[in-house]
Amino acid sequence: MISAAAPAPLRVGVVGAGWVTQFHLAGWQRLAGRAEVVAIADPDLDRARARAAEFGIGQVFARVEDMLVSMALDAVDVAAPREFHAGIVRRAAACGLAVLCQKPLAPTFDEAAALVREVQETRSAGRLMVHENWRFRPYYRDLASWLSQGAIGEVVQAQMTLFTSGLVPDADGRLPALERQPFIATLDRALVMEILIHQIDTLRYLLGELALKHARLGHASPAMAGEDRAFMSFETTGGAPVALMANLSVHGRAPTQNDRLTLVGTRGTIELEGDTLRCLAPESRELRYDMPTCYLDSYAGSIAHFVDRLRDGGAFETSPEDNLLTLGLVEQIYARG
Repeated sequence: MISAAAPAPLRVGVVGAGWVTQFHLAGWQRLAGRAEVVAIADPDLDRARARAAEFGIGQVFARVEDMLVSMALDAVDVAAPREFHAGIVRRAAACGLAVLCQKPLAPTFDEAAALVREVQETRSAGRLMVHENWRFRPYYRDLASWLSQGAIGEVVQAQMTLFTSGLVPDADGRLPALERQPFIATLDRALVMEILIHQIDTLRYLLGELALKHARLGHASPAMAGEDRAFMSFETTGGAPVALMANLSVHGRAPTQNDRLTLVGTRGTIELEGDTLRCLAPESRELRYDMPTCYLDSYAGSIAHFVDRLRDGGAFETSPEDNLLTLGLVEQIYARG
């Protein structure tokens, strides 16, 4: 019996060579034999060449259009700034390519919804998935498994916090959050659209659809154009209240981003704190994680999901339609906050 030949590796072009692409490219490297990044495009050619040298990418372009015309690609990974997402997705879709686009699809809900409609109406368009990697972190996948097993019964209350000292000056007067990602300082829509969109999507993943009940945004740091603290409350379809609170100027907290989550159920409680996930219930359990590894795993998991669904034709977990539900909540938060 002759076995069917394995499919040829997907040929992938990456758009963007900024800070975040180091994690995208590391994720693609894990899929060696199934996918290969063969080109990268960025207006900053020096930066693109540096990424290409670091990850063994053969072709470098300054313009996305040139990459799409010159290369025989199967898919495009869009990791450019969010204001360029829609235009790049349209170009790639018009070429019939599958597209993995970093969140958000566009700076506003209306722009994203228009993009999704346009791609759906383009007959030659390939498939589109949103790269929303937070929910692919191993501890959230494990937590979701516990919930599906009924480990704590029905969730009746939930609270998530993200408190960091990222905007508190260090001993040298530097702001750690902006040293890591300087572009955040320039964003009019900062904390919610750039960071908390992840937590909102993850809460939807864990608890189902949410209705926004209250939102309040604040701006304290003169280094930031947009909001740097936020409080919002939601309600699940079952009526459970869900609180989400974040602040980037909390003295005494680490400058890095670590979620704290408590889910109170009818038969137990689940807590995520630091590197530890606990289930406090009749069948108690505890898992510990290497957090830097989990960060890398979230990118690799999202990318692997994209490739798997392209291969088997299954639905994307973070489809454009699903992501619009998250973006809808984000838009409501800005309207009310």
